[in-house]
Amino acid sequence: MSALEVSQKTGRFIGVGVGPGDPELITLKALRLIQRASVVSYLANDEGGSQAKTIASEAFAGVTHAQNEIAIVMPMSTDRSLANEAYDNGAKAIANELLQGKDVVFLCEGDPLFFGSFAYLLERLEGDFQCQVVPGVSSINAASSALNHPLTVLKESFAVVSGRHTAEQIDMALAQHDSVVIMKAGRARPRILMALRKTNRMQDAKYLEYIGRENERIVRDVSTLEDKAGPYFSLFVVTKSERGTR
Repeated sequence: MSALEVSQKTGRFIGVGVGPGDPELITLKALRLIQRASVVSYLANDEGGSQAKTIASEAFAGVTHAQNEIAIVMPMSTDRSLANEAYDNGAKAIANELLQGKDVVFLCEGDPLFFGSFAYLLERLEGDFQCQVVPGVSSINAASSALNHPLTVLKESFAVVSGRHTAEQIDMALAQHDSVVIMKAGRARPRILMALRKTNRMQDAKYLEYIGRENERIVRDVSTLEDKAGPYFSLFVVTKSERGTR
């Protein structure tokens, strides 16, 4: 791109964390940016529904001007080539707005840089545009609060893994760390339950779905949990059953 084109890129790409589901967990900074934005972007399903936009509904209620929206339709598929195509197209649409000097606020569930979709757009745009991130409450912190239970104390070790990791990786994390959060548990739930049994940590585990939303579900005895795939928005929190507090 020419120096003239670069000099005209006055728009900022702003990733805003809207939290895990409770609309009251959106930060004041995120609220202000959403309400002032001239362009808002978010991931959407084939029907146009967006979890992030729904979470931010109270913020949108305070908007008093016209806003352009860029919905990035994300196919529900394990084929990463389809996801990359969606991010490529989304990044192009966002870049067109940025080149016109408009700030684009991208809504991201949880925190933008923690398993966040914003990261994939950031890597496509940060080389050419000014980018900014507003952190949000992650599902891990929301889960700990929902359980009224600390994630770590004293010298306990803490690890975060994904249900997409191999069985060996999950087993290793459960065996080596005092506290483990297993994200993206949905399809991997049977494998995770197997890993908990194998490492003798069933009694240490709690399971949560849709934290902070109307359909929130908490299972404190995971031995009663159905041994089948669960929803995408689910996780396991594993902490020591007996722990020192002093």
